Amino acid sequence: MITVYIPTSLREFTNGRAMLQLTSETIAQLFETLEAQFPGIGARLYDQHGQVWPYIAVFVNGQSIGHLQQKETSLRERDEVHIIPAMAGG
Repeated sequence: MITVYIPTSLREFTNGRAMLQLTSETIAQLFETLEAQFPGIGARLYDQHGQVWPYIAVFVNGQSIGHLQQKETSLRERDEVHIIPAMAGG
């Protein structure tokens, strides 16, 4: 299983769960699984073309998917995925 850490701002979709255990082979498949299990979360992660929103950072084992293979980044058993929205303030 892959451990997915959900930020506070998205926990409304996961019934308050901060951590999920899921099975997926790529980030793209993981996002599909998240949307299937938690309808509405996908729109907060990626646009209508399937591209991760620029204000969402996704890390696999501490490495940004932007430095890996984007949504085609492979996932393996025991990987950790962190979804981190950008912070704004003023």
